[in-house]
Amino acid sequence: MLEQFAPSDAVTLAALAESHGFSGVMATDHFQPWVPQQGHASFVWSVLGAIGERTEGDFGPGVTTPTFRTHPAVIAQASATLAAMYPGRHWLGIGSGEAINEHIVGQYWPEAPERIARMFEAVEIIRKLFTASVAGRDVRHSGPHFTMESTRLWTMPAVAPEVLIATAGPVTARRAGRVADGLITTDAPIERLQTLMTRFTEGAKESGRDATKMPKVLQLHLSWAPTDEDAMRNAVVEWPNGGMRFSRSDIRSPFDLEQIARSVRPEDFDGRMVISADPDVHRAHIQRHLDLGFDRIYLHNVGRNQAEWLEVFGREVLPGLRA
Repeated sequence: MLEQFAPSDAVTLAALAESHGFSGVMATDHFQPWVPQQGHASFVWSVLGAIGERTEGDFGPGVTTPTFRTHPAVIAQASATLAAMYPGRHWLGIGSGEAINEHIVGQYWPEAPERIARMFEAVEIIRKLFTASVAGRDVRHSGPHFTMESTRLWTMPAVAPEVLIATAGPVTARRAGRVADGLITTDAPIERLQTLMTRFTEGAKESGRDATKMPKVLQLHLSWAPTDEDAMRNAVVEWPNGGMRFSRSDIRSPFDLEQIARSVRPEDFDGRMVISADPDVHRAHIQRHLDLGFDRIYLHNVGRNQAEWLEVFGREVLPGLRA
């Protein structure tokens, strides 16, 4: 989480994670942290370039929003450049965004249906650019939200990066199955995740594709520390947004969220995030999601105790997981 760590520290931790058996990195694209306590919000594309140099696994932004702060063509260029530098390793995660990051350029912040429409149009532009650029030709776009004059990506890998769409809703998941290369979501009750996977599979089938061959990615927040008390303290202090049982998409300032966070209590995390000192509890929770059909699970320990956590999970959790 680039909201919690200086960029150089994040790169060092990514390399340390790989040394303990982790095989990939998802980095957040935030202009501001969720709450001031977190303290950082570095530019994700710079950090990803450094992570690519220091590691050997996959990496990508989880997720970027090419609809307000940045035009989709610019995101396509950034992604293609990383994929050209690190062939076969970089993927592009795209979401509909939150006001805390996107409103800073002063645009009107629309309701969710328009944000989702803008996201899918952005995906259309990015895929157009990838396809045309691989073929060595120009492409243009004129749509309800974006315009792009005739151009191509002059630095383009032989194989375009995978485009994954982030969603927590079944309607959007089905549409993602039709147009994207894969799905990203966050932890939720198993029944809701099952529905999400089913809708994604249906969408893939409608476009003539096999969802079993498409990446299904989960971002899993957790809190581990040597004691249950420390694990809970880390969650409440460092990641209070994880205990908020409402959408945070319309909140504009970390200082506004800080005021709301004062009402977060330990019981608010029940059913939303595993908080435990027992590695076996975490391993079982991760395994349930692997059994559900997720191909890649990116773990986020919400505390600052990253080095200790990576060592413990690399030794006691990862070896016991079954793909």
